[in-house]
Amino acid sequence: MEDWYDISIENDTDGLEPYLPTTFLVTSCIVSSIGLPLTLLAIYALYSLVQENNVAPVYVINLLISDLIQMCCFVIWVAEPKNLIMFVVSGIIYSIGLMASVGFMVCVAMERYLVIACPLWYLVCFTVWVLPLILGFLSYFILKFLQPHILLSIYLLVPFPLLIFFLAGTLKALSSSISVPLEEKRRIVGTLVLVLLNYMLLFLPTIIWFISAAITQNYPSDRILQLIAVQFSPLMDLVLYIFMKKGAVDKLLACLCLCRMTTEQEQGQMFTADSNTPQMVSSM
Repeated sequence: MEDWYDISIENDTDGLEPYLPTTFLVTSCIVSSIGLPLTLLAIYALYSLVQENNVAPVYVINLLISDLIQMCCFVIWVAEPKNLIMFVVSGIIYSIGLMASVGFMVCVAMERYLVIACPLWYLVCFTVWVLPLILGFLSYFILKFLQPHILLSIYLLVPFPLLIFFLAGTLKALSSSISVPLEEKRRIVGTLVLVLLNYMLLFLPTIIWFISAAITQNYPSDRILQLIAVQFSPLMDLVLYIFMKKGAVDKLLACLCLCRMTTEQEQGQMFTADSNTPQMVSSM
C-alpha cells in the first residue's frame, strides 16, 4: 500500500500540500458523480431481495459497498484537501476498499460456480469460521480468568448432543421417506455415523481429559500428548469422500461382501478337505 501512496500522491513545491494529476481528478469526478447514486440504488434494490429471504446477492452487496468506499475517496481527492494527513488516510481506506472489491469479485464468481456445482450455505460457513475467532479473542484477551484449553474443551463438547440429535432425526426421517433412493440413504447414514465415530473416538477422550484435569487441577507436564488422538482427525475426515461420492458406498459394501463370501468359500473347502481325509485313510 505504501507504493500506492508514492505513485498517487505527490507534493507541491512547498512540500506541504498534496497534488494529484488533472486527468486522475477528472476521471474521479466522472466516476463518483455517476457511480455514487447508481451504486446506492443498486444496494437498496439488492437489499430488498435479501429481505425476501433471497440471500444470493449478499456477495454483490458487499462488492458494491467496497466500490462505494472507493468512490467516497474519489470525492475527497476531487475536493483537493490541503491536509496531507487526510490524503494519506483516504489512500489507506481506498486501498482497503480496492482489495476488498477484488476479494468479493472472487466470491461472486465462486458463489455462481457453486450454485451449479453444489449448494453453498455460505452464511453457515461464515458463522462457523467467525465464531472460533471470536472465542479465541475472548479467551486470550478478555476472559483471562478462563484458561484457553478449558474454553476450547467446552466449545468442542457442544457438538456432541447435536451430532446425536442429527443422527437420530435423520434415521427417523429416512425410515418414513419413500422418495429417497436406498443408495442415498446409505450415504447419508454412513456420513453421519462416520462423523459421530470420529468425534467419539478422537475428540471426546481428549475433551474429557482436559475437563477432568481442570476440575482436579492436576495438569501433567506432557499434556500436549493428549492432543495426539485429535491429530488423526484429518485422516478420518478423508473417509468422508467415500460417502460423498455416488456409488462408492455400494462398491465398498460389495467389496466387503465379496471378501466375506471368498473367506467363507475357502473355509468351506478346507472343511470339506478335512472331512474327506479320514475316508481316504480308511479305504486304504
